[in-house]
Amino acid sequence: MAFPRRHYKESFFVLQKLLFVCTGNICRSPTAEAVARHIVERNRYAIEVDSAAISDYHQGDPPDARATQTASKRGYDMTTLRARQIQESDFTHQDHILVMTHDHQKILQHIAHQCDATVPIELLMTYDTSYGTDEVPDPYYGADDGFETVLTMIETATQQFLTQWTQKNHG
Repeated sequence: MAFPRRHYKESFFVLQKLLFVCTGNICRSPTAEAVARHIVERNRYAIEVDSAAISDYHQGDPPDARATQTASKRGYDMTTLRARQIQESDFTHQDHILVMTHDHQKILQHIAHQCDATVPIELLMTYDTSYGTDEVPDPYYGADDGFETVLTMIETATQQFLTQWTQKNHG
């Protein structure tokens, strides 16, 4: 049985899968997921976006209310998102993993090595160096304005990543 090919912007495509990871999956990575989903939908990119945590502290919990409120003010919906811990299957099912800190990257690279996975695991902020840091700070224990700063950082870096990734993968 032959399956019809799907067309995207006059060319053939394969659905790409992108995963954002932070410590608890209640602040940074769900914010990045919401931002990326918005960009993907607006541009009709063939990308499936998800997020996960290194830890299982908040598994099943909604994103932090401050993150949700900050994102909502800029038009991002995080109300349906729930925290989950990264699984071994993520290393074989994802096409790219973006993390918030060097520690996240080291932990995931170690797990990927144990699974013989070759998925790229990169720091999100390598796609926007204008902030003078290659890590997205954790706003959880800080003041509310930290969520604004983190959202701005995530917006610019995610847009840069998606622009580069889609050009590379879809011409």
